[in-house]
Amino acid sequence: MHMSTAEIFLLAMLIILTVPYLAWRLGRTEYFAPLVVIQIITGILLGPGVLGAAFPSYYSFVFNPAVVQSLTGIAWWAVMLFVWIAGIELDLKAAWLHRRESGITAGLALGVPLLLGSAAALLLLGLPGWMGPKALDWQFVAGVGMSCAVTALPILILLMEKLEVLRQPIGQRILRYASVDDIAIWGVLALILMDWHRVGRQAFFIGTFALAAWAVRKLMVRLPTQDRWYVGLIWLAACAFGADWSGLHFMVGAFLAGAVIDAHWFDQQQMDSLRHNVLLVVMPVFFLSTGLRTSWEVGGASVFIVAALLLLASVAGKLLGVRMAGAILGWQRGEASLIGWLLQTKALIMIIFVNILLDKQIVTSATFTALLLMALASTMLTIPVVTPKLQRLRGLLSRSA
Repeated sequence: MHMSTAEIFLLAMLIILTVPYLAWRLGRTEYFAPLVVIQIITGILLGPGVLGAAFPSYYSFVFNPAVVQSLTGIAWWAVMLFVWIAGIELDLKAAWLHRRESGITAGLALGVPLLLGSAAALLLLGLPGWMGPKALDWQFVAGVGMSCAVTALPILILLMEKLEVLRQPIGQRILRYASVDDIAIWGVLALILMDWHRVGRQAFFIGTFALAAWAVRKLMVRLPTQDRWYVGLIWLAACAFGADWSGLHFMVGAFLAGAVIDAHWFDQQQMDSLRHNVLLVVMPVFFLSTGLRTSWEVGGASVFIVAALLLLASVAGKLLGVRMAGAILGWQRGEASLIGWLLQTKALIMIIFVNILLDKQIVTSATFTALLLMALASTMLTIPVVTPKLQRLRGLLSRSA
């Protein structure tokens, strides 16, 4: 039976939307694996490394080049929207008001897992199959190290909503720490991606972006509220194009486009609704496309061993860093553990981060797969570990600093 490309595309969308939803709802996984995690796992299972290897005819029929190209375009726009929203939601003013506490906590929460992750990357340097063909040693080490240090701000917001702590003082503190770390993460990514053969273009982009950001900020405050959304999307597309043209990555441009926009220019309820709708409507395509890029070429056991090593560096580094901050700042007993476990959530931002590293051939598909498994395990640990801690430490929720 002959099927058109449109029909096969819709069949792929039916699979993308149906399979993870049924697994999530019928399996009742919400406690340890939110729907976004199930969607990523489904993408891995539907990809070339699992079902694609077992049923190659299925894979080549459903995910043929024309369909994959269409899905890739949707995935690009979905993740640009998601990163743009994450940039808007950075609360840098609050971080500045509490700069000593935020600086110490965010610095240690980022720095310690970065060091441990970089140490793990150094071990991989001597082994074939892990460093990408276009990477310098320092780029690979910094990329893997920063992947271990990332906190997934948008997913952190969703998890804290579920735990009913987002609007509590401690939830706002955790958002401050994650916001400061987000700035550092994207700054390091921009440094890793610097193309010294195209440094002129990149300098031109940065200078033009600074001037345009000043103009956009002046314009935004003069626009009616309903127009700000549309102008914001135009700004997003322009920044993403400029960043990619300059040799950086369109994700860097998407983040910068959001970071220079103030969240209070938009209705918070509408912003929350937009984030949820992006996750509902288009992000499942990104999760599937992420799963399609997984690889087990160096051997499944090796990938799982490396993923476990990176998970240890990530979780232990985050908990140790936050514990050190708590000792310096005189936090109450149990406070550092609670904050550390929430901040170690990886999920989307790390997956976006490492997708970029794979695009630029700084990591191989095997490293990408190990980091993806690490991100999934990190996120799945959060709710089961934090829930009993919250029940014991309810008195900490109202502490503002």
